[in-house]
Amino acid sequence: MRYKMMNKNMIKQAQQLQQKLMEEQQKLESETVTGSSGGGAIQITINGKYQVTEISIDPETIDPENVDMLEDLITTGFNEAIEKIQQLSASRLNSLTGGFKLPGIS
Repeated sequence: MRYKMMNKNMIKQAQQLQQKLMEEQQKLESETVTGSSGGGAIQITINGKYQVTEISIDPETIDPENVDMLEDLITTGFNEAIEKIQQLSASRLNSLTGGFKLPGIS
């Protein structure tokens, strides 16, 4: 009898955690972060779905003779934005799970 109560409580807690995780995931999808490079000359904003929502390029950064540098700056800015949203997501989800890794949750 006692084990049935424990199992019911565990199931209830798991369901509550699942609901909180889903709510937090939805909140994260609407969050945005900005990665930058070149001292802020390139700024790339993405949302929690990893979709680019804005790119800002300082016109002085554009040098037709050095397209490689512009490409590198864009890549660096994008990678920084991805890293920031991953850190934000991990921080928010870890606060709910106490750092416990759940399958299928990133």
